[in-house]
Amino acid sequence: MNYYVVKYSGPFGFIKPWTAVRDSETFSQQFLTPSIVEGIEKKLFPKLLKEVGIQKIVGHRLSYDQISNQQEMIQTRGWNSKRKGSQFLFDRPTAILIRGVILNPVLYLAFHSMEDAHEALQQHICLCRNEDVLFPIEISECSKTGFEQDGDLYPGFELVFEKNEKTFLVGYHRVSQTPMYGWIRIVGNPINNL
Repeated sequence: MNYYVVKYSGPFGFIKPWTAVRDSETFSQQFLTPSIVEGIEKKLFPKLLKEVGIQKIVGHRLSYDQISNQQEMIQTRGWNSKRKGSQFLFDRPTAILIRGVILNPVLYLAFHSMEDAHEALQQHICLCRNEDVLFPIEISECSKTGFEQDGDLYPGFELVFEKNEKTFLVGYHRVSQTPMYGWIRIVGNPINNL
C-alpha cells in the first residue's frame, strides 16, 4: 500500500503549551501527541469534527533546525490572600519558565489516498497555536516501508501511537482527558542542516 505524503514547512517556531513545565525533563518538543495530530486533521478535514480519533493521517514526521530556549513569566491560576489588619491583600505569585521553541519545523503528513493528500496540500496548518503556521510545499508518493525507513526523504521524529514494551505516557487528551501513549521512531537526521 502506498502513502501520499504532504510536506509542510515554515520559518516559524512553535511551543506546545501542555509541555511547558516538563520540557527540561522530557524533551517532548520533538514529537506530536495523538491529540495534536487529531487537531491538525480536524483543521484539514472539518467534516471529521464530530468523529473521535485520527481517521485520515496514517503517519507523520517532524524535523527542525534547532530548539531555542525562551524565558516566559507565568502566574499561578489561583490567588493567595493575606489578612493585614481589617483588610485582605490578594496576590498571584509569578515564576519564570524556560520553554523550548522549535525553529523552522518541517512536518510530513502521510495519507492513504491521493485525494486526502491533495485536499491537505491546499491548506496551511497550525501546529499548536494560530501564529505557528506551516505552509504546504509538495506531495510525494512512497511505500509504507519507505516512509518509515527512508531517512533521506523523510527525516524526523515520529511518535507512533501504539502500546508496546517501548511505550511511554506522553500526556492526556485535551478533550477526553484519557492518557495518551506512544513510542518514538527516529528516522535519518531529525535535526535539519543549517
